[in-house]
Amino acid sequence: MIEFSKVTKYYEDDVILKDLTFTIDKGELAFITGPSGAGKSTLLKMIYCDERPDSGQIIVAGWDLGMLKQKTIPFLRRNVGIVFQDFRLLLNKTVFDNVALALRVHYLNAQSIRDDVNAVLKEVKLSHKAGTYPAHLSGGEQQRVVIARAMVAKPTVLLADEPTGNLDIDNSKKIMALFREINARGTTVLIATHSRGLYHGTGRRVFFIKDHQIEKDVIG
Repeated sequence: MIEFSKVTKYYEDDVILKDLTFTIDKGELAFITGPSGAGKSTLLKMIYCDERPDSGQIIVAGWDLGMLKQKTIPFLRRNVGIVFQDFRLLLNKTVFDNVALALRVHYLNAQSIRDDVNAVLKEVKLSHKAGTYPAHLSGGEQQRVVIARAMVAKPTVLLADEPTGNLDIDNSKKIMALFREINARGTTVLIATHSRGLYHGTGRRVFFIKDHQIEKDVIG
């Protein structure tokens, strides 16, 4: 589902990631970890083509990213949902409209959008907040809106970049439970985190990045 083969990335003259080779299987839930600045976010950005590697090959959901032209990237991103740490919600839009934006770019009709948004808000237990603006939500609720927005188009891959970094312990547990539910339905999930508490004891694969490379691949 996600394959890296000898992937290297530079920023100017600085090596960020070097010769990364790993595979995440279809339907797997896995973690990428390492200290701040290790390259976790860059790795995720390369998966959805926000960054390009300087060398190596990346394949995501059957797409060879090195072969993609710029105009084709939106088609890839329909298969890849993204959960950002900083939420990136539109404060002048309701919960419903923030989630619906991900579908309106696909030119779906209004009824289909309404049905899909209501269904995903029900999954993340926010149906009662559909008409609420982000400023009136808790941090945990805002993160659930972000997850709903990432999932509403039914992607095959879900990426999460430090998804609990701004949340307390209770909300972090709720968000992780939601990721497990999403994964149980068949979505491949990759979570980047520096928090050991997120992956410890999960029984899931954990990739440790150190000195620009994957130092080890273990079961959390």
